[in-house]
Amino acid sequence: MPLSIYMDVHIPLVTTEGLRRREIDVLTSPEDGTAELDDEGLLDRATILGRLLFTQDQDFLGIAASRQGSGIAFARILFAHQQGASIGRIIDDLELIASCGEPGEFSNRITYLPLRA
Repeated sequence: MPLSIYMDVHIPLVTTEGLRRREIDVLTSPEDGTAELDDEGLLDRATILGRLLFTQDQDFLGIAASRQGSGIAFARILFAHQQGASIGRIIDDLELIASCGEPGEFSNRITYLPLRA
């Protein structure tokens, strides 16, 4: 079963649209009515919904480290630096993760994109 993705509020719409064209289940923060939540609230929302959180916001790396150290469960974070890869490459990697991943392997961790150099 494909995994679903929750998009941080700052992700370009072209990324969301590209994933949807590939039939990946994507929900954006604005669509969910959570655009005004802080980063911890967005991570909590993705966790409650059982979705992977895609972000390019480095603040999530610190939040994840803190939660890992405290034993607080959270949805897996898929992180890409804002200038680390092309949008096409990010879409390819997100599609691969959503299509091939298993729910149990996607919690309390960070996956850095792009997946390959």
